Amino acid sequence: MLQILFKDDSLVAINKPPGLLVHRSPIARDVETFAVQELRNQLDQHVYPAHRLDRKTSGVLLFGLKEEVNKILQQDFAEKRVNKTYLAIVRGWLDDKGTIDYALRRDDGKMQDAVTHYECLQRTEVDVPFGKFSTSRYSLARVNPETGRMHQIRKHFAHILHPIIGDRPHGCNKQNRLFKERWNLTEMMLHARQIEINHPITKEKLSITAEPFGEFRRMISELKFQDA
Repeated sequence: MLQILFKDDSLVAINKPPGLLVHRSPIARDVETFAVQELRNQLDQHVYPAHRLDRKTSGVLLFGLKEEVNKILQQDFAEKRVNKTYLAIVRGWLDDKGTIDYALRRDDGKMQDAVTHYECLQRTEVDVPFGKFSTSRYSLARVNPETGRMHQIRKHFAHILHPIIGDRPHGCNKQNRLFKERWNLTEMMLHARQIEINHPITKEKLSITAEPFGEFRRMISELKFQDA
């Protein structure tokens, strides 16, 4: 059963687990379980996804419960009236704060502007040799994407050479192999932590927060991030 974070007559928010597709996709024809279908069956009513999360990304996912409400939600996302906050575990030590302004290419070849802001919450160094180094360094980041391009956060952190742990194909294969062999980790360390939006009907500010799932919390502990 999906974890419901918020629900009223207009919308519902869930904490999407990693590995669950939002809806049917031609690139995953063998998959039979989708968030839209699962939530529809759980609530026994139609639901309309207001935005997307990658299959590998967990966290806050919003749905309209009426088609007209969903149109408002989608417009708010499109016009950048939604504040989205993610948590990510990345390779290496990040700068304290930064902005990644790097255009991304769509599947059809068209370039799109893409901007991601981040803040390094914590850095850690663990006694795990990697390559020519005797230790391994990682950062826990708070991420706020200004735009919403496909795989934007994943591509942006790969671009600045701080790939997200567990990301395939945009991440570091050697790091991913290390995490699989040492910690049996196969999930991607990217979690949609919070969404702030004006309620589509009441216009009151709504803040919805989702706790990370077990594997994300486990890696916080394994990598010795403090008081995370």
